[in-house]
Amino acid sequence: MNDRPRSEENTPAFPGIASRAAATDSDGRIPAANWDELVDSGYLRLFHPPEAGGSGADADAQFDAMEALARACSGTYWSATVSALLCGSLIATYGSLREHGRLLRPLLSGEGTACFGIVEPTAGSDASTYRTTVRPSGRPGGGYVIRGEKSRITNAPTADLSVTLARREKGPGDDGPDWCLAFVNLRQPGVQRYETPHMGLRAMPWGGLVLSDAYVPEADVVPVPFQALSDGMTWGWLLVSIAAIATAESALTASVRHAQARVSFGRPLAHMEGVQAQLADSRTQLDAARVLARRALRERATGSPARQLIGMLKVYATELAVEITQRAVQIHGAFGVTQGHEVERHYRDAQMNVIGAFASNRLREQLAEGLGLGPAVYRPFDWLASAGLLHHPVGLDGGTRAVHTVV
Repeated sequence: MNDRPRSEENTPAFPGIASRAAATDSDGRIPAANWDELVDSGYLRLFHPPEAGGSGADADAQFDAMEALARACSGTYWSATVSALLCGSLIATYGSLREHGRLLRPLLSGEGTACFGIVEPTAGSDASTYRTTVRPSGRPGGGYVIRGEKSRITNAPTADLSVTLARREKGPGDDGPDWCLAFVNLRQPGVQRYETPHMGLRAMPWGGLVLSDAYVPEADVVPVPFQALSDGMTWGWLLVSIAAIATAESALTASVRHAQARVSFGRPLAHMEGVQAQLADSRTQLDAARVLARRALRERATGSPARQLIGMLKVYATELAVEITQRAVQIHGAFGVTQGHEVERHYRDAQMNVIGAFASNRLREQLAEGLGLGPAVYRPFDWLASAGLLHHPVGLDGGTRAVHTVV
């Protein structure tokens, strides 16, 4: 299978969403018309098989549609794809269609949305510090309650359902996994929400959930080993990477258009060697990222976690998008930093992708571990004493004398 873009005739187009992108960003809200267009296009159903209510699209069709939507409006893309792809895949993978099809179907029909409740106020990528806990409710009907706070979560202010990562409060004899996914109904007592202002992806609902003994039915608490959960979260890395590629492509398109139209010092910008070099570098790097992304999506769609491949993609594509949007700002000059200009919006959006899903610095450590370097272990190490640097050489009296070393 080659890596050339597929024909666009079978790829959903989002002209209305694209035409509203600037206003959507300015307003900080996704209009209802965007969701109507998503439902009509079939986008929400692309990622799941027919038996789950999806359309069973192949990996290339999914990629084309994801890039098209992200180019139309990054905020709408994030909100829709986190719900239908990431949360939908976690439900389908770790739950069961027979039991949890009732949760998945509204996400694919557009009747409801979901968020992935993972990050907490005092912890980002470090899951060891997460404190949200699920414990037996003690109620006559059984079930569980969940307590904790999740912050900086896509769709948290508006979602109907939270796929929530939590610790299990285990009773005597329970040797099951320490972690679980709790499928939490957010339209119930014990749930509070808040919004968090953010630099880019302004239309994307973003904020937190405060869960105060919110009820979760027994069937909706699914114990899962953390490594298995970690594999499932690679869908998030993938969707963020494609968002970055789309943002970079939009910035590059705007740069080429501006370079052709703008005349400076008696010639178009496109005739200036420095501008040509920037555009050529952007085109080359962006196409390389797209090839890697198609390969990664194909492997992930077969059921492989593809952690190393998607990890490399996430680091490369998100940081590349920042670089390409920076070039776009330089090519546009003062236009590129004018509030409301499309390049200014792309630059803000690109920054969000670097942090989103998993911070690139930590991801690089995991990639290094995958090369056989082993996990990054941090412990005190006294290199001075072991090297004998805390003592003088043997003195005239045959003894040693301690040296007070300032490090």
